[in-house]
Amino acid sequence: MAHKILDFYDPLAEHYHLIFDDWEKSIERQAIAYNRLIASTLPQPSLKILDCSCGIGTQSIGLARMGHRVVASDLSPMAVARASREAENRRLKMNFCVSDLTSLAEIEDRDFDVVATLDNALPHLEAPDVRRAVCAMASKLRPGGLLMASIRDYDALMVERPTVLGPTFYGSEQDRRIVLQVWDWISESRYTLHLYITVRSETGWTSYHFVSEYRCMLRNELSGALSAAELEETRWLMPAETGLYLPVVLARKTHA
Repeated sequence: MAHKILDFYDPLAEHYHLIFDDWEKSIERQAIAYNRLIASTLPQPSLKILDCSCGIGTQSIGLARMGHRVVASDLSPMAVARASREAENRRLKMNFCVSDLTSLAEIEDRDFDVVATLDNALPHLEAPDVRRAVCAMASKLRPGGLLMASIRDYDALMVERPTVLGPTFYGSEQDRRIVLQVWDWISESRYTLHLYITVRSETGWTSYHFVSEYRCMLRNELSGALSAAELEETRWLMPAETGLYLPVVLARKTHA
């Protein structure tokens, strides 16, 4: 499973920002929204946060800018390298490492105020690996700490079964690009994602094609994994409540 995930994210790392209309604005907007969610439970101004599926840093960079002490990890070495470079360019003090979400063996600290996995990382995993990942995340939290995750609204998407998202046109005439997702449903609860990014340059158009497989994870499944890891006070927040584009779940570690 890990090699399939790497086959998607390693080559995507240098192009990932192109899926946003304006990556910098998205970093800022998401940081404000996630910081508000965190503050509703943990109102301290500077928290110790682990983003354990950081990708190229979209959320971790924004949270570091908000004044939090951020450690960021990801399975993809190429994504971690890009995120580290982006943080350095912004003169942010952050720690990065490559680590598998299902173990987080490379993360020694166990006193994080918040541990997060965002942007639909968990649905790459099979159900047993999801439970291992949640347990690994919980093990890095201090008592009273907060686990935060975001996934697509598969409760609705399994009914809708979309096949095409987009195409979306971004950029000006000089740097025009097209972003398109094609979902090839291979079973009732699984689909192959084909992500196409087509970029205009002075010499013409260049297309990039990235492929990954996702499993539709219902909210009850993730809530059950949180409960099995002895996390409590689970609450789901939908995009209409948060201003984010994915449902978010929060849960607390209430014991030592």
